[in-house]
Amino acid sequence: MDSKAKALGHPVHPMLIVFPLGLLVTAAVFDILHLITGGSGFPLAAGYTIAAGLVGGVVAGVFGLIDWVAIPAGSRAKRIGALHGIGNVLVLVLFAGSWWLRTGADWVPSVPALILSFAGVALGAASGWLGGELVDRLGVGVHEGANVNAPSSLSRGPAAR
Repeated sequence: MDSKAKALGHPVHPMLIVFPLGLLVTAAVFDILHLITGGSGFPLAAGYTIAAGLVGGVVAGVFGLIDWVAIPAGSRAKRIGALHGIGNVLVLVLFAGSWWLRTGADWVPSVPALILSFAGVALGAASGWLGGELVDRLGVGVHEGANVNAPSSLSRGPAAR
């Protein structure tokens, strides 16, 4: 199934996810660098990258939802897409919580703020894998002849019909 939201012939959602994903992971890296070095600029940088990642994540999610609505009901792709979307919403909630916990402390992350951002990265990796399964294995958003019921790539079964 072809993507329903395109720009210049290419699906929009996969183009947009690189920004929030990169920004949110970078925020976690800034947190790690702050823990290692004690550098005072890293917490503020993490706060700004989380904020930008949250905005980008919402924008990317809108285009992902447009594509998900068009996936045939009852298909494996529809189920995986739902898990992918819910997972990414939870990633944004985790990072939003982390960001909020930093606001009253000059952006220095508390232990709960760090836990939320690191959990967000871990969940984002799992949800990103599901997104890869949708595109690379099931062909969603890639071509009209997608096999939206192909078995998991972990099954080692063929994706073709």
